[in-house]
Amino acid sequence: MVLECFQVGEGDVATVLLHGFLGTGRNLRSLATAWSAADPRRRFLLPDLTGHGASPALPPGADLFTLARDVVDTARAQGVTGAFDWVGHSLGGRVSMAGSLHVPEAVRSVTLLDITPGPVPGDLSESGKVLGVLLQAPPRADNRKAMRADLTGRGLSEPLADWLLMNLVTQPDGVRWRFDRQALAELHSRVNGVDLWEAVERPGRPPMRCIRGGRAKYVSDADAARMEAAGCPVATLPEAGHFVHVDAPQALLEWLLKG
Repeated sequence: MVLECFQVGEGDVATVLLHGFLGTGRNLRSLATAWSAADPRRRFLLPDLTGHGASPALPPGADLFTLARDVVDTARAQGVTGAFDWVGHSLGGRVSMAGSLHVPEAVRSVTLLDITPGPVPGDLSESGKVLGVLLQAPPRADNRKAMRADLTGRGLSEPLADWLLMNLVTQPDGVRWRFDRQALAELHSRVNGVDLWEAVERPGRPPMRCIRGGRAKYVSDADAARMEAAGCPVATLPEAGHFVHVDAPQALLEWLLKG
């Protein structure tokens, strides 16, 4: 399946940037723009993952491997041949690890932005909390302001509400959600429980590295130690939360450029 995708840069080193749950490719546009300016050799592809943004809906039973295959199909449709670099935040990181297992011929390296290879406990999942509010929201509203008021009234912060509102489409009778919320909820529970340690610990895997937010809880100290022991270096941005590309963009870029 070919996904909605845009490109930043025109270099020869193909790199896909994969967003997190409920996001879109444009969430990583600022990172791609800054990275491209610092390293013109790269060509960045920023797809909307399957079921997200303007990409096709999730097929029944979709899992991490489904999403990874669709990333490869999209890269091939964009003229990318051979292996390429995968950089993924949160869900995008888990898709990248799944890709290294299921479509290894397409994976040159994997960079994880604040995500663990192990199952993500429900009580640690920030996206799960946001999803809970999203599922309670009405399917449509008269306008964006009304939907925003509903989301903030259910306890979402204004920045999070505004981020979710990027997934509204305008119709003659008001606004509605672009994505299938129930399908995304099923995907969320399915992918968070997957154990991906094999992707990190198996012999002959592609190069991997990880950076985590010091204020986030997705990559524990024990996880970091286990990753390091498997030859996957882990760096920490002390003041950053889960959204490392938002909280510490310059420090993240400097780390990325070392690879």
